[in-house]
Amino acid sequence: MNTDVQTWHYGAVARHWAENNTTGPEIAYYQRQIEQHGQPALDAGCGTGRLLIPLLRAGLDVDGCDVSGDMLAYCQQTAEREGLSPKLYQQALHGLNLPRHYQTIFACGAFGIGVSRQQDFMALQRFYDHLLPGGLLILENHPAYGQEASWPMWQKDARKHLPEPWPEYAGNIPEDDTEYELYYRLVAVNPLEQQTTGEMRTVVFKDKQIVSDTTFTLTSNFYFRHELQMLLEKAGFKVEAVEGGWTDADVTADDDVMVYFARKS
Repeated sequence: MNTDVQTWHYGAVARHWAENNTTGPEIAYYQRQIEQHGQPALDAGCGTGRLLIPLLRAGLDVDGCDVSGDMLAYCQQTAEREGLSPKLYQQALHGLNLPRHYQTIFACGAFGIGVSRQQDFMALQRFYDHLLPGGLLILENHPAYGQEASWPMWQKDARKHLPEPWPEYAGNIPEDDTEYELYYRLVAVNPLEQQTTGEMRTVVFKDKQIVSDTTFTLTSNFYFRHELQMLLEKAGFKVEAVEGGWTDADVTADDDVMVYFARKS
């Protein structure tokens, strides 16, 4: 297991993901891609199983991996309630060492988070090594200009107020039976490194008292279209297509999500 990843996907954050992030257009999109391009498949950065569990429910042969044991525990619990038995691995993407090889590997919203740019490239290499000959990597990329909150702060005068303050009400005892609250703030934007830093504060309550107040830091690396294509090619892939969002259409300048289809030769 690799521990050199700095994320906030633990504790109350993992619980929030499990309870609230259960849908989205990506589910049908990736199901269609796996059915078309082949199994077995790997959900790289599966989290609490937002995509993985519906794919298993549909009868597809899909494994999952994630760096967060807390996220995987919620994934396992949800799967077991539905009578499913996923193969789950607690590993970082740049340190993948799994017992299987895959026809399709997909990474949805998991690339470039909490690691260095060198580790991002290592992840691409590990994806390549875990694919069967002719296998396909489907990789999501969220370009910086699609980030509504942080993109304007690539201008130096716009980021003078960083880090953002926490809301004044953060940590106040709730009047209802709320068990936890999450707060996010943007800490830094570094256009030279194409990186943002944010913090997630989790406050857990019990019997109208705060039992924990924890802050996690997360960095995000951003890549432009041709930059990431060159990295994929350097890792050995042949990029066959870049689609916009989850639309099956070629990417355009108006798309906030790019999906790369990269083939192992």
